[in-house]
Amino acid sequence: MKTKTVEKVKTYEARMFREQFLGKENPMHLLFKSNSDHFFCLKMEELMQLKYAVPPCKHSCHTLMFITSGENIMKIGYEEYITIKNEIIVVPAGQIFSVENINTKHTGYICQFHPDLLIRKYGSRELLNEFDFLKISGNPKISLAEEDVEAVTSILNRLEKEYSETEIANLNIVQSYFITLFYEMNKNQNKMAKSNSAAEVLTVKFKELIHENIKTRHQVNYYASLLNVTPNHLNKSIRTVTGKSAAKWIDETILLEAKYLLFQTTLSVSEIAMQVGHEDHSYFSRFFKKHEGISPVQYRKMIDKS
Repeated sequence: MKTKTVEKVKTYEARMFREQFLGKENPMHLLFKSNSDHFFCLKMEELMQLKYAVPPCKHSCHTLMFITSGENIMKIGYEEYITIKNEIIVVPAGQIFSVENINTKHTGYICQFHPDLLIRKYGSRELLNEFDFLKISGNPKISLAEEDVEAVTSILNRLEKEYSETEIANLNIVQSYFITLFYEMNKNQNKMAKSNSAAEVLTVKFKELIHENIKTRHQVNYYASLLNVTPNHLNKSIRTVTGKSAAKWIDETILLEAKYLLFQTTLSVSEIAMQVGHEDHSYFSRFFKKHEGISPVQYRKMIDKS
């Protein structure tokens, strides 16, 4: 009986945590000084060190990390990225990420900023389209050339001071520094970039489309028609570039969205099934178990216990 009581308490505490995750009590949200700021920039060592793994989740803000020593390991979507000294990793707003390997032995800067912050006096949506790393389908990692490290460090140091040393940040200054930072990053990403093949261009467009439509569209035929290619050609192109079929990408995207909802919301399994485009929650549970080896309910319990 005592064991059951303990389990009930743990489950209740975990549910309360999920309810608070998107609320004002979220420690990350508390870093925003006001509802109008939508911005913070700090040295990583000034933040409370991460002690626990982070299941798949997502944020309404862009997150940028610049590593000055050590390494950072995280998953963005299903891809794992190891970011080391003089590298930047960006998690675009709305992208699902997770942290499985906890490593607190790295230093650098971490910034979060709402997309609206970038569309102010000096910006526009057209301007932001120039920055591939802010897109869900873009390359999130940039390796800086040695000669550019000082400039990037100086910009982030200035942003950190604007956040830490002023009662109300001057968002025009913040915006102009971010745009300057993005052009420095673009310069380095362009050095790394190679000419894209037709298959690579098609893959990028496909990833964008499944992110936009995953809650309602799960058929390869549908995406092939949007891209004006045959399903066979789409599958061949996606497999050539990524090593996985288009159908596999769709299934993995459904699973990621479901995992995020299981962790970051208090929606029931049947409600989550509807959110990812499965009206039959029994079919959704079978689909989830087939790919993960456990049911959605068991997955949520596993997160709660961890």
